[in-house]
Amino acid sequence: MFAVFFTTDYAIFSIAFVVMLGIGTIEAIGLGFGHLGLDTDIESGVDAAGIDSPGVLDWLGLKSGLPVLVWLTALLGCFILTGVAVQQIATALLGSPLHWTFASLIALTIGSIANGFVSAGLGKIMPEYETSVIDTEDLIMRRGVVLEGAARRGHPARAKVVDRHGQAHYVMVEPHHDDDVVAQGESALLVRRNGPLFFVQPDASSFKPL
Repeated sequence: MFAVFFTTDYAIFSIAFVVMLGIGTIEAIGLGFGHLGLDTDIESGVDAAGIDSPGVLDWLGLKSGLPVLVWLTALLGCFILTGVAVQQIATALLGSPLHWTFASLIALTIGSIANGFVSAGLGKIMPEYETSVIDTEDLIMRRGVVLEGAARRGHPARAKVVDRHGQAHYVMVEPHHDDDVVAQGESALLVRRNGPLFFVQPDASSFKPL
């Protein structure tokens, strides 16, 4: 029975299953690893791609408040279940499964719709995730610590910022003032943002006007 999952027409769903298990393991072991480097502003990314309709975000389940990896795991699960169901129905009706390209397109379409409902349901039963997902702008006026190198104007460095929920975020920062330098291990106040880059004011120069 399981031999069919190694055939060409089922292979894409088998691969998706392995990927889903891998992501699920990361989430289980890391207990929210999706916030470390993958805590992306989903709505901003979608807007940048030209999809700015709230209805589209709701339909995809992207506004459910779930971390990216949890949402992706749910999407893969819906894709796999739908794909296997499509191939089983096709085999029963036509005598053989559909070509994997047609089956995957159907599964992706139906699975994406189903995932909108699944993500909404997960968002309701996992309130701790809803409260820990913040807008990137909320990091402004919080202090971060430079982790690697030194941040100079035109030469950003990686910094760690902890939000009001205690979640760590890793962002790129550079000084707000041209003559400031924030060395490794020093803290600075995030004062503004330009895309993915944050501008900071070192604690030692906090008296300077913005």
